[in-house]
Amino acid sequence: MNNETLLSNLRNIPDFPIKGIQFKDVSTLFKNPKCLDIMVDEICEMYKDKGITKVVGIESRGFVIGAIVAHKLGAGFVMCRKAGKLPADTRKIAYEKEYGTDMIEIHSDAITEDDVVLLHDDLLATGGSMLAAYQLVQQFNPKATFINFIIELTIEGLNGRAAFPAKCDITALLRI
Repeated sequence: MNNETLLSNLRNIPDFPIKGIQFKDVSTLFKNPKCLDIMVDEICEMYKDKGITKVVGIESRGFVIGAIVAHKLGAGFVMCRKAGKLPADTRKIAYEKEYGTDMIEIHSDAITEDDVVLLHDDLLATGGSMLAAYQLVQQFNPKATFINFIIELTIEGLNGRAAFPAKCDITALLRI
């Protein structure tokens, strides 16, 4: 898709959070009402006929668009958070990311076997955090699971898409 308005409003921050990482800062897209509209409209258009019942947003940038998309699709919103942040009983999974190890969790009662789930986050790089979220959601045995990002990095050596099973339906608004 690579919408020019989104690309021209995306900020790059070199060497964040560590040297060598080129951080794509989507906060510049969130603060611009036109960009926010474009992102939400494009994602909703992609998933409007999929029967989505839950949108799972990955902490923290996945919460922003994920919650809006859930509202627009008439679905519930589920937070996938770092370990220790959710107050009730949770399911957890650990994963490796490009600059460390982390753990995420979802409330144990957040998803049912009747749900059709859309997982959403801001960025696909190596795929570590979203793959963990996908594996966590699969523990609930939903009817179907879709994956969406604002940005997919296609930089040599990352290949985050390859981390997922071939059957995964993965979309991104921007491929950089």
